[in-house]
Amino acid sequence: MSQSNSNGFQPGFGLAARFALREMRGGLKGFYVFIACIALGVAAIAGVASFSRALTEGISAEGQAILGGDLAFSLIHREATPDQLAHLQSMGDISRISSLRAMARTDTAGNQTLVELKAVDNPYPLIGEFDLSSGKDLQATINGRTEGLRNAVAEVALLARLGLEVGDQIAVGKTEFRIADTIELEPDKLSSGMTVGPRLLISQEALQDTGLIRPGSLVNYTYRVRMGDNVPEDQLQQAIDRTNSQFPDAGWRIRSKLEAAPSLQRNIQRFAQFLTLIGITSLVVGGVGVANAVRSYMDTRREVIASFKCLGASGGFVFKVYLIQMMVLATIGIIIGMALGALIPLVAMAALQSILPINAVQAVYPLQLLLGMAYGYLTALAFALWPLGRAHDIAPTVLFRDEVSTRSRYPKPLYIAGAAVTLVLLAGLALVMAYDKTIAVIFIGACTGTYLLLLVVAHLIMAAARKVPTVRSTELRLAITNIYRPGALTPSVVLSLGLGLSLLVALALIDGNLRRELNQAAQEQAPSFFFVDIQNHEKDAFEALVTEKAAGTEFNAVPMLRGNIVALKDIPASDYPAPPEAEWILRGDRGITYSETLPENSVVTAGEWWPKDYTGEPLVSFSDDNARELGLSVGDKITVNVLGRQISAKIANFRTVDWESMSINFVMIFSPNTFAGAPHTHLATVGWPGEATLQQELDLLKEVTQAFPTITSIRVKDAIAQVNDLVGQLAWAIRGASSITLLASVLVLAGALAAGHQSRIYDAVILKTLGATRGRLIKAYILEYLILGGTTAIFALFTGSLAAYFIITGVMEGSFTLLPVTAITAIIGALIFTVGFGLLGTWRVLGEKPAPVLRNL
Repeated sequence: MSQSNSNGFQPGFGLAARFALREMRGGLKGFYVFIACIALGVAAIAGVASFSRALTEGISAEGQAILGGDLAFSLIHREATPDQLAHLQSMGDISRISSLRAMARTDTAGNQTLVELKAVDNPYPLIGEFDLSSGKDLQATINGRTEGLRNAVAEVALLARLGLEVGDQIAVGKTEFRIADTIELEPDKLSSGMTVGPRLLISQEALQDTGLIRPGSLVNYTYRVRMGDNVPEDQLQQAIDRTNSQFPDAGWRIRSKLEAAPSLQRNIQRFAQFLTLIGITSLVVGGVGVANAVRSYMDTRREVIASFKCLGASGGFVFKVYLIQMMVLATIGIIIGMALGALIPLVAMAALQSILPINAVQAVYPLQLLLGMAYGYLTALAFALWPLGRAHDIAPTVLFRDEVSTRSRYPKPLYIAGAAVTLVLLAGLALVMAYDKTIAVIFIGACTGTYLLLLVVAHLIMAAARKVPTVRSTELRLAITNIYRPGALTPSVVLSLGLGLSLLVALALIDGNLRRELNQAAQEQAPSFFFVDIQNHEKDAFEALVTEKAAGTEFNAVPMLRGNIVALKDIPASDYPAPPEAEWILRGDRGITYSETLPENSVVTAGEWWPKDYTGEPLVSFSDDNARELGLSVGDKITVNVLGRQISAKIANFRTVDWESMSINFVMIFSPNTFAGAPHTHLATVGWPGEATLQQELDLLKEVTQAFPTITSIRVKDAIAQVNDLVGQLAWAIRGASSITLLASVLVLAGALAAGHQSRIYDAVILKTLGATRGRLIKAYILEYLILGGTTAIFALFTGSLAAYFIITGVMEGSFTLLPVTAITAIIGALIFTVGFGLLGTWRVLGEKPAPVLRNL
C-alpha cells in the first residue's frame, strides 16, 4: 500500500469497501443501539406518512360516496332558483338535502338536546348504501307514519343522551316524531364536516312541518349530482366552469368527489406533519446514539487504524473504510425501519377500525417509505461524520498511545462542513415536505436551539463539577468526579434525555394550558347560552321571557346572516394569496352582522366607525388581526355573497376582537344600510354575572324550548366539553407518538452505558481492590445519576416551558401559565430513567471479580 501511494495510486471506494466488509465479519456487536435508533426514527416517519397516505387514498377512493355524488352545490339561507335547479337536473341525477341544527326534546321536563337535523328526498342516497340497524329500507321508513306520527331515524348517541328507545316519541320544532330505527351507516356523513350533536334524519316533507324553515333561518341546502360512472376529472371541472359561468352570482359552494372531505384531508395532513416532526426529533435524539456508537467503535479500532497508516494508508482511505461500514449499518437499520413503517398502517387500521370514519386503502406506499429512508441516511451521515473525521489526520503514534486527548480533538474543517451541510439538508427536507411551513420552521429552530443549548448545559455541568470544592463524602466525591472525567456519560445523558423530556414537557404544558384556558373562559367570560334563529317578530318576546325567567342575566342580541367572501381587492377569493393561517376566512361561509355602533368589547385600531343613520356606500369593519394576515388596508374593497346577491363594501376600519371571550364576535361587521330589507334572524347570548348553576341553566333551557320550539339553543359548557374531549384525544395520540422520542432517549442512554461499560469495570475493580464495597459504589452511582437526571430535568422544564409559552402566546395567541404538576412529573420521570437505567447498566459491573480484570490491565 505504501508503494502504491508513492507511485501516485490513490485507493478508491472499491478497495475501501472490501476492507470495510472484511472487518464487519465479526458481526454487529456494539451497533445494536445504532441500528435501533435509525430503525425507530425511520419507522416513525415512514409509518406516519404511509398511514396518512392510506387515509387520504381512502377518502379519494370513496370520494363519490362521501360526497353523495360527483358534484355537490351548497347554498345557505335559501334554496336554488328554478333556473338553477333545472341546470343541475340537466347534468344528471340529483338529490336535495337540507341540514340545520335544532333542539330535540321529549315529554320529560328539561330532557332535550341539540341535534344535527338532516332532511332528505326520495333519491337519497345517490351513491352508497344507507343502513338502518333493523335492515329496513330508509325511504320506506322515514316516509311512513307510526300511530299517526311521522317517522325519524337517529344515531344511537341521541337515544342514549335522551334515555330513549326505538319506538319512543321526540319533538323537533312544532312536530312530534316517532323514532322508528337507528342509523347503522350514513355513507355521506364525512361531507358534513364537524358536528356538534347526534344525527336525526327525516324526510323533506317532515321538515316543512317542523316550522324551522323561516326567512333567514340557518339552513344549508345541498344539491348532489351524479353525472355517471367514473366521470373523469376534466369533465367535472368543465361542469363546474359552465355552472359558474351561467350563474356567476349564485353564491354556492361547489365541491367535486375529488375533494369530498377537504376539512378532514387538511386535518390529516396537519396531524401527519406534526407526528412526522416528532419522528424527526426521535431521529435527532437517535443521532446522539449513532455518534456515541461510532465514537466508541472507533476507539476500539485504534490499533487497526494505526496499522493501516503504518502501511501507508491515507487518512482519506481510513475515512472511506469506516464510512462505508457506518452506511452499511445504517442501511440495515433503514431496512428494518421501512419494513416496520410499511406494517404500521396495517396495524393502525386494525386497531382503529371501529373509530376511523373511512376505510383506509391498505397498500405499500413506496414514496413514503423512501422518505423515511432519506431521513435515515441523512441522520446517520450527519452524526457519523464528526467522529469518523477525527481519525483522518491523527498520527499512528497518537493512536497507539493517546487514549484520552482524542476525545476533545476536532476533525478537519471539511468534515465539520460536511456534517453541517447534511444537517441543513435534513432540515430542508423537513421544511419542503411540511404542510405548514411556518410550524416546520418553528419546530426546526426549536429543536436546533434545544440541541445546542443541551451541549452547552452538558459542558457547564462538567465545568461546574470540576470547580466543586472537595467534599468529605467519598461516594459524593466519586459521583462528582465521574461527571467530568474523560469519557464521562454527561454529554450523552444530557443530550438524549434532555431532548425527549423537553418535547414531553412542551406537549404536556400546551395540552394543560389549552384546557385551562377553555375552562377558565367558560367560567369567567363566556355566556351560558347561544340562541340561534330568533326571528324578528320573536326577538322582543324572547328577551322578555329571558328577563323574566332568568333575572339578573346579561342579554345580548345581534342580527345574523351568513355569506361567503367572493373577492378581496377585486381578486377572486379562490385566487387570493392568503397565508395558511388566514385561509379559513375565505373557505365556506362566514357569520355576518351589521351595527350602527362599535361593539363594547372592540376598539378601532385604524380608520373610523361610521356615524349613526349612515346612508352612503356600503362599509365594513374588519377584524384587525385577520385583516393584517390577509394584507388588507383601510379603503380596500370586499365583495360578499349573501342570499344569492353579491354586495361590495369598502373597508372603513379595523377593530380588535376578543375571540377568547367566546361572546358574540364577527370577522366582518357591515354598516346597517348594506342589508336594508334583507331577511335575517338574530343571534343572542345569555349569561349570569357569576358562574351559573346547572339547575339555573336547565330551567332556562326548558322555558325557552317550550315557548320557542323553533329557536336553537346551544349550551356553551356542552360545546366546551366536546372540544375538551377532542383536545384530550389528540393529546393522547400526540403523547403516544412522542413516546417514540423518549424510547429513542432510552436507547441512547443504554448505548452510552454500554459504551462506557469497560471503563466502568476498570473503575469498579480498582475501587473494590482498594476496599470499596458494592453498597458504597451503588450509592456513588445513584448520586451521579441523580445529579445528571435532576439537572437535565430542570433544563428540560425550562426549554419545554419556553417552547410551550411561544406556541401558546405566539402561535395560538393565548395566555400561558406554568403548571407545577407537569414540572414535578418531568423531574421525577428524569430521575427514574437516569437512576433506573444507570443502575441497570452498572449492576453487572459491580459483580466483576478483580483478579481476571487486573491480569489484563
